[in-house]
Amino acid sequence: MSVDTTPVSRVKLGDFKAAGFDRGAGSLKEILWYLTKVVFFLSALPYPNLLKIKLLNLFGARVGKGVVIKPRVNIHFPWKLEIGNDVWIGEEAYILNFEKVILGNNVCISQRAFLCGGNHDYKDPAMSYRNEPITVQDGAWVGACSFIGPGVTIGYDTVISASSVVTGNLDSNIIVKGNPAIFVKNRWKI
Repeated sequence: MSVDTTPVSRVKLGDFKAAGFDRGAGSLKEILWYLTKVVFFLSALPYPNLLKIKLLNLFGARVGKGVVIKPRVNIHFPWKLEIGNDVWIGEEAYILNFEKVILGNNVCISQRAFLCGGNHDYKDPAMSYRNEPITVQDGAWVGACSFIGPGVTIGYDTVISASSVVTGNLDSNIIVKGNPAIFVKNRWKI
């Protein structure tokens, strides 16, 4: 007599519920934002920053002065976004802000950086949401192709080197690199 040792998955994606998740806007606003995003933000055409900022503000974002938003930037929910003064957001940056994302003053988000405020609870067979906000404090630089996970706060003047993965809070005035990102040195001498 043989025993069946075929593994059986416990994951039940059909049981997923978005319970407790507040999209922050109604369906019509989301649809209008999506259409606006496709035309003015995901396009490779270099629409003027002033136009993009006005559109973000129209959809509920809070955007400071001197902000530069390059082409092909993907912002999921502008009504859950705060951008300070003199912020640069590079081409193909992706801000998946299921929860609030705050970018302080003088922040640089480089090309293809991914600020990911969305996650799932892998211990729950239904993979329920486990979304959290992201804060990038004044003077921080998120390098190209870096990943910033949910619930992360990046300290003042911190540099995240290109292609790094950050899943926990970072102190101020440091340089980190790698996957997972590790401390390299201080940015400025104190």
